[in-house]
Amino acid sequence: MGRVSFETSDPRVLAHREGGLGTITLNRPEAINALDLGMIHAIHGVLDAWRDDSDVQVVLFDAAGDRGFCAGGDVRRLHSAIVQGDLAEAERFFRDEYAMNAAIDEYPKPVVAFADGVTMGGGIGIAGHADIRIVTETSKLAMPETRIGFTPDVGGSWLLGRAPGRLGEFLALTSTVMGPADAIHAGLADHFVPAENLPSLHEALTTRADPSTPTELVLLFDETLEAGPIERAREWIDEAFAADTLPEIVERLQSLRDRGVGEGEPVSPALALEALAERSPVALVVTLGAVRSARALRGLRPALEQEFALVSWFMATQPDMPEGIRAQLVDKDRSPKWNPASIAEVSPEVVGEAFTFHVHRPLFD
Repeated sequence: MGRVSFETSDPRVLAHREGGLGTITLNRPEAINALDLGMIHAIHGVLDAWRDDSDVQVVLFDAAGDRGFCAGGDVRRLHSAIVQGDLAEAERFFRDEYAMNAAIDEYPKPVVAFADGVTMGGGIGIAGHADIRIVTETSKLAMPETRIGFTPDVGGSWLLGRAPGRLGEFLALTSTVMGPADAIHAGLADHFVPAENLPSLHEALTTRADPSTPTELVLLFDETLEAGPIERAREWIDEAFAADTLPEIVERLQSLRDRGVGEGEPVSPALALEALAERSPVALVVTLGAVRSARALRGLRPALEQEFALVSWFMATQPDMPEGIRAQLVDKDRSPKWNPASIAEVSPEVVGEAFTFHVHRPLFD
């Protein structure tokens, strides 16, 4: 069977099928394929159409451009909706994105993702929930939400909650970027394939001769990597981020820094402290609770429901979310004015308020 194009509802999402492989290509390279509502609907529409299509046996996500798979959601537009008081539009974005994330996670056919280049936020929401997640030497994975005043979502808390040791807390709070080795170690990716071999892997998935399963095919291209800097720092990360509260985490990091632990390394207590000092204090406190709560949940859907309530709380009650987006992505002055400005000033009641926030309509009706 030759290549057959599939018309989507948005030209920035391309789809075609060939030889039993259905490929969904994010096609907004000028924005590193950042997702907006139209793209989310188009992706979900293709998944729905191929669910019962016997000509599609495996689904592959890839992306156009050479900078990355997906830099996240189109938060500039989200910022505009929030500051204009249009929380209904903002809520719709998250509601529909999370429904797409769940559809990928629960898809009845194998889903493969090429998380090549920048893959962050909403990009993790696609690639992170695929069955077979492939990274390359250019891959840069992260959940950077605390940078912009809110909390890891799109199932990020679920994925990070299952990372080994206390990597989930470390990655969620500091937004540290993972290379391919650390992404695999943290459980956000499965296989390393050099970028130059992705076209050959795509062809193999299309022809699927012998071996026939997607996993077996990927293993033909998989290469083993040396431990990355985050994995090498596991001992002190686990020690510091196992503390019960955020102030205690900071105290442990200060002690480790003062003892010279990790000095000169690309991942160190000193750098972690610098990162925490730049983040929204409210976002940090709530995120710590979110990752630890997600660790006890059973399945992605409950985690998405928890994230939806938390993000709704941030949008409805917290100034840090629009301020963080403004500082990082709109005005780009990189000088957010957090409220409150320090961890010590965060009210002890904040976490309880966030986790008991009432959402008028459930995420999954």
